[in-house]
Amino acid sequence: VKVKIPFGNKYLDAIFSVPEKKPTYGVILTHGAGGDMNFPHLVSLAAYLASHGVLCLRFTCKGLNVAYRTKAFKAVVEYLKLSDDYKLSGVFLAGRSMGSRAAASVIRQLSQDDDDDGFIQGLVCLSYPLHRPKLQSKLRDEDLLLISCPVLFVSGSADEMCEKQLLKGVVSKMKAPKKIHWIDKANHGMAVKGRTADDVMEEINVQVFSWLRENVQPQHK
Repeated sequence: VKVKIPFGNKYLDAIFSVPEKKPTYGVILTHGAGGDMNFPHLVSLAAYLASHGVLCLRFTCKGLNVAYRTKAFKAVVEYLKLSDDYKLSGVFLAGRSMGSRAAASVIRQLSQDDDDDGFIQGLVCLSYPLHRPKLQSKLRDEDLLLISCPVLFVSGSADEMCEKQLLKGVVSKMKAPKKIHWIDKANHGMAVKGRTADDVMEEINVQVFSWLRENVQPQHK
């Protein structure tokens, strides 16, 4: 189901992947710096989640500024929260690369607001860009350290923007319940020599779904 989500004086293009049975919770998903919502990993994940009973709303927001992307993500969260078509009791925010930074930023901002009502249940970071390539001294971890909801990282063990030991170090300092799933030998784009893209996506999809199921608050199941 294609929708246009109001954002300031513009609209964001978005697509709902709707399960057959009425969903009780959902996932909002967005892309990295270069792509859009039709990036193959996102399409694959959305279809997988919907086929397992989870509503998935993915959206496109062009713009390389994280603050701008964060505002857009917030608008999408509000839209879904107030939606009459889908009465959800909770959502998980998910993003790929820069999209996961925006998602983390939204969660930090909303949890600092007084009206944190538990609607956001957790965060899924696909290829979180912890640092720029070869610039490991400057970590983008400020939002992660302030989040308290559960977080799943799915990262390639050979990701040039997320050195394995550095992510482990950040995760060990996080207060939130967290889990890292390493895709062995995958780079930032989740490409692995000797494995098909579909095979890697299947591994990611299964991991994300099983983690979501473990982390849905009981009253939201």
